[in-house]
Amino acid sequence: MENQPRVNDVKLISIGNSKGVRIPKALLQKYNLKDTLFIEETERGLLLRNKEGNKLSWENTYKAMADEKERWDDLDITLQDGLEDEDAGL
Repeated sequence: MENQPRVNDVKLISIGNSKGVRIPKALLQKYNLKDTLFIEETERGLLLRNKEGNKLSWENTYKAMADEKERWDDLDITLQDGLEDEDAGL
């Protein structure tokens, strides 16, 4: 059987002009949640993460870079700027 994530039903509460979520004490302790969390938008919804666990793996970093679909066409111009010739004279 596949490892299914647990689902907790929580209600949004009003906090001034915003809304908040009450996280059960057991989950706060289990995931060492303190004063600050990261909210990440994912394809499946919102992901709350502990600020201390913000380190990305190389695989996740690569995936995030690939998702950006950056164009590196201008890198060729940078490589031909002649600066490598100046370093050779040192």
